Amino acid sequence: MTQIRFIDLFAGIGGTRLGFESAGAKCVFTSEWDKAARWTYDANHSTDHPFEGDIRAVREQDVPDHDVLVAGFPCQPFSLAGVSKKQSMGRPHGFLDETQGTLFFDIARILDAKQPQAFLLENVRNLRSHDQGRTLKTIERVLQEAGYSVHVGLVSSASVVPQKRERILIAGFRGESEFTWDQYVHPASTPVLRDILHPEDGSETAEYPYTVGKRGLVDPRYTLTPRLWAYLQAYKEKHRAQGNGFGFGLVGPEDQARTLSARYYKDGSEILIQTLDSQPRRLTPREAARLMGFPDSFLLPKSDVHAYKQLGNSVVVPVIAKAAHLVLKEVRRQSASYSTAA
Repeated sequence: MTQIRFIDLFAGIGGTRLGFESAGAKCVFTSEWDKAARWTYDANHSTDHPFEGDIRAVREQDVPDHDVLVAGFPCQPFSLAGVSKKQSMGRPHGFLDETQGTLFFDIARILDAKQPQAFLLENVRNLRSHDQGRTLKTIERVLQEAGYSVHVGLVSSASVVPQKRERILIAGFRGESEFTWDQYVHPASTPVLRDILHPEDGSETAEYPYTVGKRGLVDPRYTLTPRLWAYLQAYKEKHRAQGNGFGFGLVGPEDQARTLSARYYKDGSEILIQTLDSQPRRLTPREAARLMGFPDSFLLPKSDVHAYKQLGNSVVVPVIAKAAHLVLKEVRRQSASYSTAA
């Protein structure tokens, strides 16, 4: 078949796009509303195709034809009570109506209108338990009613980057498919933070535009102040005494990190790197990018705050790349079957 085309919704800085392009697909449409994320996306990706802001303002008929829809959509509450009310009033409540008021609605209406051959959706692990599991069940039912076989998997990044980050991946295909997440085989490896940290001897010398901080020897501004370090220790001890597990995550070069979040810019408490000083330090933005599987050639914002937010909201690129290869393999298999049958 010809090159597979995909659209990139809720695109962030394009981590999902990197994964699908590594699998041989071509992006034909992008949507991302955050202006700072759009700047980073523009700096790293070709945008010779429609690039829209708020997907809610885009008519589905204006979205280019595509083979695969990919999206890391925000998880919002789904109002099942609203559906019951419409039923009692004798009003229609089709799958589009059931998700109205959520950003997932925009995925549903585009799938309904454009009927791509497949999709891949990404979300946080807690989607499984959100609203006692009803949210995920609604999503699955909506996608099935749109004509897709739906496959939900839970994948971890710990075998490809030194970060314990689990995410829900939802793949779908028109009609029946042979796809299964059992094909997603984790490498027999355990990366550690030493693999992504700047060497202490300053041996890294390569420079890229728009990177933050020095390569090699880490800028002292990433070391916590004595006051902040004392506060974090007291905060952790307070909750430990109450039987809670809240507090900072202190790790060394041979460890794996907790999940990087968009709030990392505040104090870096979830991933603090041990140093020879009295206080630990935060990851630099470049190290955070490596933790998410981005190549060193990827341009980061000059602002630390924007860099941490964007990376914490992104995907682990190698995880998506592996999933993309599996999804596109099934798309090609189905296309070959259709051609043979014809």
